[in-house]
Amino acid sequence: MKHIAFSFILAILLFCSCGNNTTKNKITAEMAYEGVSNYCHSAYDWSIAKENPSIMYVQMGEETDSAYQVVFRSYTGAFVNFYVDKISGTTRMEEYVPTLDVRNEAGTINLFDYLEKK
Repeated sequence: MKHIAFSFILAILLFCSCGNNTTKNKITAEMAYEGVSNYCHSAYDWSIAKENPSIMYVQMGEETDSAYQVVFRSYTGAFVNFYVDKISGTTRMEEYVPTLDVRNEAGTINLFDYLEKK
């Protein structure tokens, strides 16, 4: 009887721990890209990019265990690095101006505010 009870408890613990692993990856790389791209298209003027599309873009950067990096390049040559937390969706922004070698914190957004509702 103890063996059955122990097996039952072990099975429940295994089931619960598997459920936790799926919630750790709430945000996918595709979601990070989509949300940041939507934000950038609403916050920045893209009219200059109509004639020269390569002057402004959004692209994926590096990935860590806890965050995705998405990079926006402005027509001015400045970059905004978006660090998207994989669990919460909180996105920290850091602006970098290469010609001046200056980095500034640029605020935070909630990625979920910029994802299309499906």
